[in-house]
Amino acid sequence: MYKKYEMELAGRTLRVDVDRVAKQANGAVLMHYGDTTVLCTATASDKPREGIDFFPLSVEYNERMYSVGKIPGGFNKREGKASENAILTDRVIDRPMRPLFPKDYRNDVTLENLVMSVEQDCSPELTAMLGASIATSISDIPFDGPISTTQVGLVDGEFVFNPTAAQREVSDLALTVASTKEKVIMIEAGANEVPEDKMIEAIFAAHDLNQKVIAFFDTIVAECGKPKHEYQSFAVPQELFDAIQKIVTPEEMEEAVFTDDKQTREENIRVITDRLAEEFADNEEWLDKLGEAVYQYQKKTVRKMILKDHKRPDGRAIDQIRPLAAEVDLIPRVHGSAMFTRGQTQICTVTTLAPLSEAQRLDGLDEAETSKRYMHHYNFPSYSVGETKPSRGPGRREIGHGALAERALLPVLPSEAEFPYAIRTVSETFESNGSTSQASVCASSMSLMTAGVPIKAPVAGISCGLVTGETDDDYLVLTDIQGLEDFFGDMDFKVAGTHKGITAIQMDIKIHGLTRPIIEEAVAATRKARLYIIDEVMNKAIAEPRPEVGPYAPKIIQMQIDPQKIGDVVGQRGKTINAIIEQTGVKIDIEDDGSVSICGTEKEGMDKAAKLIHTIVTDFEAGQVFEGKVVSIKDFGAFLEFAPGKEGLVHISKIAKHRVNKVEDVLAPGDVVKAVCLGKDKMGRFSFSIRDVAE
Repeated sequence: MYKKYEMELAGRTLRVDVDRVAKQANGAVLMHYGDTTVLCTATASDKPREGIDFFPLSVEYNERMYSVGKIPGGFNKREGKASENAILTDRVIDRPMRPLFPKDYRNDVTLENLVMSVEQDCSPELTAMLGASIATSISDIPFDGPISTTQVGLVDGEFVFNPTAAQREVSDLALTVASTKEKVIMIEAGANEVPEDKMIEAIFAAHDLNQKVIAFFDTIVAECGKPKHEYQSFAVPQELFDAIQKIVTPEEMEEAVFTDDKQTREENIRVITDRLAEEFADNEEWLDKLGEAVYQYQKKTVRKMILKDHKRPDGRAIDQIRPLAAEVDLIPRVHGSAMFTRGQTQICTVTTLAPLSEAQRLDGLDEAETSKRYMHHYNFPSYSVGETKPSRGPGRREIGHGALAERALLPVLPSEAEFPYAIRTVSETFESNGSTSQASVCASSMSLMTAGVPIKAPVAGISCGLVTGETDDDYLVLTDIQGLEDFFGDMDFKVAGTHKGITAIQMDIKIHGLTRPIIEEAVAATRKARLYIIDEVMNKAIAEPRPEVGPYAPKIIQMQIDPQKIGDVVGQRGKTINAIIEQTGVKIDIEDDGSVSICGTEKEGMDKAAKLIHTIVTDFEAGQVFEGKVVSIKDFGAFLEFAPGKEGLVHISKIAKHRVNKVEDVLAPGDVVKAVCLGKDKMGRFSFSIRDVAE
């Protein structure tokens, strides 16, 4: 007999089934939100993994197409590699949960979330986030939970919690907030230039709702929770720390990390580590933990420098941004390019434009999302951090960073009607030392403008860090964190937006949550930095979008035809449209509503294609003048082709003003002539005259 727990959440029923399925996992629940059903399990290995200095947590969000009544596309007909949405969901589950496991825990932990049924109004991603939290909380795996997650929309100026499909469609905000009992632990957002104060209000409205869910989860844990198992601690022994400090003084360590050059600092730390390895050559146990111990020593030193002495490793003020630079048109022959540099972080973004038919098709669980017109891809090669490693395609980090930049720029893009192009931006990381994702927002914003994409406003992104002390009031927010401050700090708070407001947020933390004053200060700091970057750096490189697309970009002519005439344009088995494409060298897309896009690089070919289509869909009427090509000659006259599949007869008497004995004397196949429509003849056919064309 299984246990069932229910609560009302945002007008729908949240149900948790315990001890119903997957009983061999350390913790398992069958989560129901409305008719959305996700199986969430938490499992841990019996023993720690050897030879690692991190907590090996793996989160999987497995989409099954049967959940929406579909058979997967392609030849294989079974689910393949994880979709982009699945990878992003993995990350959003991982980020709030990881800090709540013990830091010295080295057992492998896997959180599996299997989507089995989807009701479009009840997000499977949200259901999985809630399920992963409660499954881990009732398990015997050490975990300082539960946590809760809420999604917030903004419809007509009002907050909507866990919005339905219809509400998501019209919402100005897509915010996800995860909380512990006391604090906010994760924020992820995409927004249509939402003001900072409104965003903070939304975050804490979600936090308040999270508390109700946590109270509900607490009752389940109290009844079903297993005692947490003992584990082998991999904490660095205090005596090793003491021994290291006698050899390398805190002053020496400060000197080693106090530089703005990443390579110099890494070399300094390598020298220190080698010296310590020599000293402890006889102590194998200590040698195994030396790397972690030096890391902790660096961390302690950097945090003390920042929090107590208000000194940053590169000597900057607390709110100072690293040296900035921006340039455009770096790469020739592409449709648009721009480079943005912030200290030792450097991103070059290239924009490519294509007809809308090139938009990415999506085959996922969300019925509303079938295609993606704007694609942002982010690449992070090993040379950007001075390492050597073969590229194996994008990993979770690259996909996550690309999606964040994409989310930041989507709100400022023109509509399809205003700009009928599919758009792809690719951010290449040339150098990396902190917050490449936000540098890619800046570079991409400028790159879009160089390509002639009429974006509504420039978008800039910046990242804030945090160092906390013993109490909630003892903290320091840092503007524009570099890699070291990210590694050793407590937070990476990324905010992108325009002058008007925020377009994207992503917050990662390593502690058990943030208080409201910290979040408010971080949001204010990012706004100040963002406006400075736009006004003082980006606008000086390119202040507004170019009036038209570049010479190497495809040009698009849009037309509207009667939907009933689409068959005439396409022709039998595509014969007519293929003939137009062959003649003109363009690409033609026709929608069901009769909208036609003609895409090409040569204006002459595009104009010709538009003229041919116009001729095909125009009904012949007396008095209209057309240009046609002689396709066949008969004794009684000549047949002219005005457009593929559209012909008319010029009688021999109507060819010239003088008497014509033989058609061949005046016309030859292939000749292009002007002819006026005379209306219908006795047999109901349209006849034409070359003779009567007005000169």
